[in-house]
Amino acid sequence: MTTHRSTKLWAVNVLTFVFLCILSVTGLMNWLLLPRGYRGGESVWLFLRHILQDLHQWSAIAFLVLVAIHMALHWSYIQSNLRRHGLLK
Repeated sequence: MTTHRSTKLWAVNVLTFVFLCILSVTGLMNWLLLPRGYRGGESVWLFLRHILQDLHQWSAIAFLVLVAIHMALHWSYIQSNLRRHGLLK
């Protein structure tokens, strides 16, 4: 594997892990810590919940894009394993 390719793989793997951590933290905070629903008035918690939901959704999109890039970079390996197991001709 070339140095340039391994550098790309490393960067994609690190970014994928970072976005997975962001998804986990924002999802758990919204689920377990912050109040649900609208209780009237302006609240810091309500504002934080909306910000975290937006961050969660955008990081999910970035995570999916990075997983697709990861699979594209490993496509030859995936094809060789599928051929070896008789699932691809």
